Amino acid sequence: MSTATITPDVAAPTGNLEITVSRVELLRELTAAQSVVERKTTIPILSNFLFEATEDGKLTITATDLDQSLKTSCAAKVKKAGACTIPARKLFDYIKLLPEGDISIKLMDNHWVQIRAGRSNTRMVGMARANFPQVPEFPTTGTFKINAASLRNMIAKTIFAISNEESRYTLNGALLVLKAESMAMVATDGHRLAHIEKTGETLEGISGEKKTLIPRKALAELSGLLGSSDAETIEFADDEQTLFFKIGGRVLTSRKLTGQFPNYEAVLPRDNNKFVIVRSEDLMSSIQRVAQFADERSGAIKLRLEQNELKLSSQSTDSGESEDIIETPYNYDPLVVGFNSSYLIDFLRATGNTGEVRLEFKDAQSAGQMRPEDSNEDIRYRYILMPMRI
Repeated sequence: MSTATITPDVAAPTGNLEITVSRVELLRELTAAQSVVERKTTIPILSNFLFEATEDGKLTITATDLDQSLKTSCAAKVKKAGACTIPARKLFDYIKLLPEGDISIKLMDNHWVQIRAGRSNTRMVGMARANFPQVPEFPTTGTFKINAASLRNMIAKTIFAISNEESRYTLNGALLVLKAESMAMVATDGHRLAHIEKTGETLEGISGEKKTLIPRKALAELSGLLGSSDAETIEFADDEQTLFFKIGGRVLTSRKLTGQFPNYEAVLPRDNNKFVIVRSEDLMSSIQRVAQFADERSGAIKLRLEQNELKLSSQSTDSGESEDIIETPYNYDPLVVGFNSSYLIDFLRATGNTGEVRLEFKDAQSAGQMRPEDSNEDIRYRYILMPMRI
């Protein structure tokens, strides 16, 4: 780096941003935005934050990986309005290490950015503001208000059932179904399906139903934003290409998944008339013990239902065999069915592993259904699981 004095480039198209901002506030917003930043990108500008300061004392921070973007803001003392881009990871890691207090940020020549705090003085190599991609603006019409707590719960109850196979494009997200008085979310990977419905909601502006496929990445991001916000409702909107979520002062956008989500209603079991009710905790412990001895590739364990007992067992040539018995009322014909143990565990984790669950069966070849055995009238949660040959 040359030792020549750095003089601000007066003709810089970005406007020579010069601001002071509180570390606490800046760090809070960088924390929210940094998870959207593309880590392994071939387009260098995507690993930068865009900072924009306006005369009205507001600093807006934008991050994008082209699939999704997050725009957030905090108050700042704006000496000069303007814009710059700063390497996101480096900035985030550096700001975390600074002491409490004010931080001043100033755009210098050649897109360098100076950051001062107390006795620390750092200059980071930024990039031209003009290279930062345009991020879609939140629509002014056609927005819906959704209960934040309900949405967060629905994501937690379905996100684990989304397919990881990129070839199954339409299964790489969860389907959100909004109606005037209810909302539902469903996800499947072809082997299992998680479905949750919340009634007693009031969603204005919806006639009939509105179905939206939300990518897994956006759901994970949304869940984090909902967790760190005290907003009671969020605003949701979409256009042909993009989904928009406004949580407090933050706006998350995501590219839409194209294609048709499968007709999940056709696979919901209708006549699973044999059932057993067990404590979640007991079932979880038994599955975890028995699964230690399941075939490593398939993770399959056997459930055998007989007079007043549920027997879980597994065996593999490599590790041995294991059996666990849970005593519980059961008065139907005996039944033996195999399931992937980690799929069962996913469901029990999602329910918080408390209370009781009801396991419903038809026969050894048909899908099993699991649901919490609780008295929550307005939330219906069920988990459908394809059996395995064992």
